[in-house]
Amino acid sequence: MADSVAEGLDRALEKAFTRPLPQSAQARMRYLVRQLGGTRPVAELLTVSQRTVERYVAGTLKRPRRDLRDRMEREVRRRWQPQVRARARKKAASTDGLILSTRARFGFTAAPGTTDDARIRDITQALPPRYADRLFTAREQGASEQQLQHIAAEGLARMYFRADDTRAHGLGVEFTDVEHLDIEL
Repeated sequence: MADSVAEGLDRALEKAFTRPLPQSAQARMRYLVRQLGGTRPVAELLTVSQRTVERYVAGTLKRPRRDLRDRMEREVRRRWQPQVRARARKKAASTDGLILSTRARFGFTAAPGTTDDARIRDITQALPPRYADRLFTAREQGASEQQLQHIAAEGLARMYFRADDTRAHGLGVEFTDVEHLDIEL
């Protein structure tokens, strides 16, 4: 199963959390009710009845169906510790950058006679803060996975294949068939 750049960015920010997510259905539902300001918005978000939300908050319902449990976890995870998430993002985008580890197919376009056929490569490369900032900004603005992969490919091309633009000028890198992708801050 291929990982996406968007999921990698989300997981990287989640590693900065200082407290664990609420575990029980009741605690998760209470958190969502506090965040959204009532049971009705939570019911609409999770596509359940308002009464169902109230029952989870009261503790009379305890074990949600798998699909509801997954939606609850996803929504709590999206909203959990926004200030911690923002600090981690700011640090990566201003001073630290990020580390991208991937197993994907890389191919090249360059001057005639210097091209390399695409092949699967394992690469772990530190990307400078400007690429972290571009990736996080694009993610927040709703960029597609293809656009995020393009930004990651630009960063890998510059830092890994062109050694921070000290060699292989004009080398274009294609980043496809992602088998694994992990991002660390």
